[in-house]
Amino acid sequence: MKISTRGRYGIRLMLALALNYEKGTIPLKAIAKDQGISEKYLEQIINPLTKSGLVKSFRGAQGGYTLTNPPEQTTVGEVLRVLEGSLSPVDCVDHPNCANADTCVSLSIWKKMKDALDEVVDNITLADMAREYAEKNPQAAESLRCNG
Repeated sequence: MKISTRGRYGIRLMLALALNYEKGTIPLKAIAKDQGISEKYLEQIINPLTKSGLVKSFRGAQGGYTLTNPPEQTTVGEVLRVLEGSLSPVDCVDHPNCANADTCVSLSIWKKMKDALDEVVDNITLADMAREYAEKNPQAAESLRCNG
């Protein structure tokens, strides 16, 4: 399974919001500039994140975006599922409609892969990412820069 550009940029966007969580809202334009990502593309990514309730938007001169919950309460898995859908390596893990599902040896492999991936992404929060970012970039801990 590959995470698409949408998922990767979405994680970067959410990290930027996590890094700025206690500072208030941040305009999408600022994130786009700092990340070197098209603002139009970030608009496409932020919409489902807002609709899902992970992000709040505010209009006006002081408008922008912020996380709905503290970074400790949002996992990478939540973000990826909003942007990518299921993290299953094959469809039959989520929709076992195959006539051979009861005897399929491959299905157990795909389920183990999904479980392993879920275990990783559901146990990494945006706060964990922000801490790692600060450790790797001590001089830029106040900045938005993340090239993951």
